[in-house]
Amino acid sequence: MSRLMLPLAVFGLLVCSVVSAEEQTKKKAAKGLKAGDSIGAFYVTKVAGAEDDGVEQGEQLCYRCKYGSRPMVMVFARDTGGKLNELVKEIDAAVKANEDAELKGFVTLMGEDASALKDTAAKVAKTSGATSVPVVIAKDNVTGPSNYKIDEKAAITVVLANDSKVVAARKFNSAEKVNVAGVMKVVNKMLN
Repeated sequence: MSRLMLPLAVFGLLVCSVVSAEEQTKKKAAKGLKAGDSIGAFYVTKVAGAEDDGVEQGEQLCYRCKYGSRPMVMVFARDTGGKLNELVKEIDAAVKANEDAELKGFVTLMGEDASALKDTAAKVAKTSGATSVPVVIAKDNVTGPSNYKIDEKAAITVVLANDSKVVAARKFNSAEKVNVAGVMKVVNKMLN
């Protein structure tokens, strides 16, 4: 009887190890992009902002692709309250101030009602004064781009990238808790 128990115990440990490894992989995937990860393409519809960027309102495109390997700040927002407008205003100012470095930025709104998102996007652009930063809606407007693994619990996710790689990613579970100064500090560090 004890000869049977040893192989069963070993088998049980192996199964537990595989299950544990799968759980860790799922947890890592759910946490989003990390520094050094490649950023992929995703399609959006431009709604407002950045009136002189050569893209018409209502046009579908990949802004990430348009901006190529330039330094960029990508904001993904499920909540447009709190400090989002302040963040967009600061990013817009940084884009204007860093034309030589070719800094780019865009704000992607996410939610279930595409029509309401369009109205909200126009308000965000107007309230924040986004003249250099487009406000867009992701093709996958509920979850955002799947290849970015945006945490569904995050109200706002900020991804900073350069040379098509993530420099830093920050997520905020409340739009009220967005650390605007902290994000802008990372933007400045990325450019210098």
